[in-house]
Amino acid sequence: MQSDDMHDHLPLAAFIALHPRAILIEISQAKGSTPREEGTFMLVSNTAIWGTIGGGQFEYMAIDNARAMLSGSGMPVMDIPLGPEIGQCCGGRTKLSFRPVTSKVAERLERKLRNEQDERPAIFLFGSGHVGQALAKALSPLPFAVTVIETRSEALEDLPDDAAKHLTAMPEAFVKAIPAGGAAIILTHDHALDFLIARETLARQDLAYVGMIGSLTKRATFSHWLKREGGNDAMLSRLVLPIGGDTVKDKRPAVIAALVAAELLETYAAAEQQASKRQVSSL
Repeated sequence: MQSDDMHDHLPLAAFIALHPRAILIEISQAKGSTPREEGTFMLVSNTAIWGTIGGGQFEYMAIDNARAMLSGSGMPVMDIPLGPEIGQCCGGRTKLSFRPVTSKVAERLERKLRNEQDERPAIFLFGSGHVGQALAKALSPLPFAVTVIETRSEALEDLPDDAAKHLTAMPEAFVKAIPAGGAAIILTHDHALDFLIARETLARQDLAYVGMIGSLTKRATFSHWLKREGGNDAMLSRLVLPIGGDTVKDKRPAVIAALVAAELLETYAAAEQQASKRQVSSL
């Protein structure tokens, strides 16, 4: 198989402009254990690809078929069992559809990507020190909309371009801007400010995740402070402190960021499963 230029870093429209003759490969059906879910797509030209449908032998087969279509042959549909016969052991079955990328197809794909962008959970990072910077970078490629709140202008430098940035003397005032279902992660350089922001976030019951950097000692200190300020055990139970858990003892910012990113992915995956169960039970 020929070597391909990988253009995942390009916006979809830019890839299509560079490669106007391309084939859309889309997962139209996924049964059992599969590398990617229904609706996942990729684009294939004669020399480049954009996106992935999961990799492995079945993706190579799909790319070969797409290029056959560009040459005038190929199949519009492939139904591929993901088993030993193709060197994969997922055990599921994937149906793929193939079609040339026309202007209408491109518009549909752009609309799909915009909808996915709009549906991303909002993650508000309060503080952009070493861990905040590492976390913003760790979350950038993930399906989250990241906002960073800081009191220090220099701390907002060197953040990912896709992160929203706000400089303010009162970061606690931004708590009300977090959309319902969003997350607040508190990482400021000041414990008193951490506690103030945490009190505001825990007063809301519609956030999916509230986390604070620190230790079990800091949690105990915050617990005493919160109760003195009129809080209760129910509020405290919604606080993840320390963020990232205490199983991995490595305190390097990049490690903490990876652990917190995993916590967020698990939190939202669990919420999605609960929502699906409620939807099924209501039918």
